[in-house]
Amino acid sequence: MYTCPIQLTDVRYDASSRSFQALVTVHDNSTIRKYACAISAPITMPFHQAAKGLTKQAIRLHQAKGGLYSSATTTPAQHRAGRQRFDPRRWLEGVITRPDRSVA
Repeated sequence: MYTCPIQLTDVRYDASSRSFQALVTVHDNSTIRKYACAISAPITMPFHQAAKGLTKQAIRLHQAKGGLYSSATTTPAQHRAGRQRFDPRRWLEGVITRPDRSVA
């Protein structure tokens, strides 16, 4: 059994293709991947069964390490060494008081 948290979003039924479709997010340790999944089923299928089928398809794609997926990782912001924070007021004062500038 797969124990990673799984999230289904934008679940809808596409009548033209007769399938349930969803964006399924799989949280695996520090990796977050999103898979576009679709299962063929009649519109009368209960939602919990459709969700189970979409989840199963996402798990298969995730474990196979193949197919199309979207991956987003967060990286901590790094401090710029030797550079001060931008202060717009001080910059504007420097522009106004420059001796080579004349006010027209």
